Amino acid sequence: MEPAPPYPGEGLRALWHVSDDAGIERFEPRNGRVWAIDTRHLPLYWFPRECPRATFWANSGTTDDDVVRFLGGDATRRVHIVEPRWLESMRTARVFAYRLPEEPFDAWDRFWITDSAVEPVDVVDLRDLVRLHEEAGIELRADDDLLSLWDEVVSSTLDYSGIRLRNAVHA
Repeated sequence: MEPAPPYPGEGLRALWHVSDDAGIERFEPRNGRVWAIDTRHLPLYWFPRECPRATFWANSGTTDDDVVRFLGGDATRRVHIVEPRWLESMRTARVFAYRLPEEPFDAWDRFWITDSAVEPVDVVDLRDLVRLHEEAGIELRADDDLLSLWDEVVSSTLDYSGIRLRNAVHA
């Protein structure tokens, strides 16, 4: 699977686990696995835990029509969409990114997994999640009908990730 486009301030590649818990000293496997995400895909988790979001970007198979329709003609753009009711909590939520050691993780789709317990190497308080999007040049939009937009995105040629969509308000 192709990675999402890079973003300003991305930094070096690392593995991360994002949580609203500030005091995790050791990640124990849940259902047999510890999950991580790489730096390039870390922005998919710059949200309060339960916040439904649709995220998308172009890949090598994205048509010019979809780049124009969804990305304003810019194939390097990344777009994240939430419902308007989540914007305030994105400014105030406390979310923490735990940097994890690369060993013993193996790549799986966009994720990295291990069946071993893992101790974090570092923890970063992400603070204002709206500001993080701005600084990274990732377009953050609000849409009252997130699920209808999601249906359009998954029917397009874009690459995408949808998280916590079960929590979306049905328009």
